[in-house]
Amino acid sequence: MSEEKDGTRTDETYCLIDATRPPKADGPPYAECVLCREPTEYPESYKGVTLCPVCEWQEAQRTACSG
Repeated sequence: MSEEKDGTRTDETYCLIDATRPPKADGPPYAECVLCREPTEYPESYKGVTLCPVCEWQEAQRTACSG
């Protein structure tokens, strides 16, 4: 458990992110990554932000909790 400045206890799961992912594509055509324009693992028909595996990993590193 962690404590806030006023001494109250907080739950350590405070930084969980609800990251819903698009469905995986069964095959081509694949959607383009919105950052690098490389093919992703997601179908081209998916509406929303799609990232390739590399950009997805880098984004996860940027947004990860730092304890």
